Formats: sequence, C-alpha cells, structure tokens
Amino acid sequence: MLTAQVVFATITGNNEDIADIITEKLEDLGCQVTESEISQADATDFQTADICVVCPYTYDEGALPDEGLDFYEDLQALDLTGKFYGVAGSGDTFYGEYYNISVDKFAAAFQQAHATAGAPDIKINLSPDQDDIQQLDAFAQQLVTSCQDHH
Repeated sequence: MLTAQVVFATITGNNEDIADIITEKLEDLGCQVTESEISQADATDFQTADICVVCPYTYDEGALPDEGLDFYEDLQALDLTGKFYGVAGSGDTFYGEYYNISVDKFAAAFQQAHATAGAPDIKINLSPDQDDIQQLDAFAQQLVTSCQDHH
C-alpha cells in the first residue's frame, strides 16, 4: 500500500480544505494518508512516505508561512530520492507577482531534496471551487500513478 504525508499551513482555512480534498482522494485511491498542520509536522516524516504533499499559503509579499520556516529549512536538507512530491496552495491573485510564491519555493525545496515531481504544482485563487476540486483530484490521481509506474 502506498503511503502519503500531506502537510498544510493555513490562516483562512483554504489550504486545510485543499489538503482535505487531496487526502480524501488519495484515500479513495487506496493510499494510507497522514495529514498534519505544518507546525505539528516534521520534515523527516516525508522519509517514510511514498508521496509527499505540501499545501502552503503565501504571506504578504511572497513570504513563507512563519510557522513553516523550520520545516522548509529541514526539508531542503533531507534526501528524498525515490519519493514523489506535489505542492498545491491557495493564494490571492491580489498579490500579483507574489501570488502563491510559496508553492514555487516548496517545489524548489523538494527538488533540492532530490524528490521527483509526481504531478505539476497547483495554484488556487482563494477557496477551492468545483473546477479546483476536479483539478486537485486529478493531481492526487497523478501522484499515485507516478508512484505506481515507478514501483
């Protein structure tokens, strides 16, 4: 059975919603999933999972979530060779060039840890609507398919 670790950071609840949608879909696809809030999670948890997902928010002008800074730093130092990652976050297009920049930063951290992209990053404006939910379900499906193709 594939295992997945889904970690989210949220202020408004949007990224928790995104994490819930991804977790539910991964469970439907037969994965054993652990979902946790980033301040309660440890980056080393990813070492025991096949699929690693982060759902971060972007603060102000492109800042990472304060409560996720240690996690982000620890993530970059890991060796996640053979793991598949996905990053999906909610932001606000109001911030223009800084829109959802944490998604890019976490994707880069996973790459630095030698993890493989299991699905393209997803950026959602504000709370997930029906189209976004379909996109997130497809994202989860792609993560599982990438893993299965590899094993």
